[in-house]
Order: sequence, then C-alpha cells, then structure tokens
Amino acid sequence: MNLVDLVLTVCLATSGSDCRTEHLYFEHNGSLMQCMFRAPTHIARWSEEHPGFKVVRWKCTYPDHGRQI
Repeated sequence: MNLVDLVLTVCLATSGSDCRTEHLYFEHNGSLMQCMFRAPTHIARWSEEHPGFKVVRWKCTYPDHGRQI
C-alpha cells in the first residue's frame, strides 16, 4: 500500500474568502485518478467532523517526503 495525500482547500462556511489547506493522509493501492474517485467518501467524513467549513477544492498527490505527518 502507498500513502496518498488528499489535499483539501477549505473555507469558513460563513466567509468564503477565509480559506486554508488541509491534508488527509491514507493508504491507497491504486493510481491518483482512483484516489480522486474515492476522495468524496473521505471528504464527506471530514466535512461531518468540521461543520464550520466547506470544501471548495481537492486533489490527490503523493506526500512530500520531507513533510512530517
């Protein structure tokens, strides 16, 4: 299994201009395109846990090896 970084751009639900980046890491045995198809499940879970934010963009990538997780 490979580690995948699902990068979310999230904004405060009350202010669409106050945004930040969130990283969700998970094991995935497939391509980045397959990750994009599976992403809505992870995004929905994150959204339920963070009701004050809305996800406006996402992408799948492989983690930067220099970044601490």
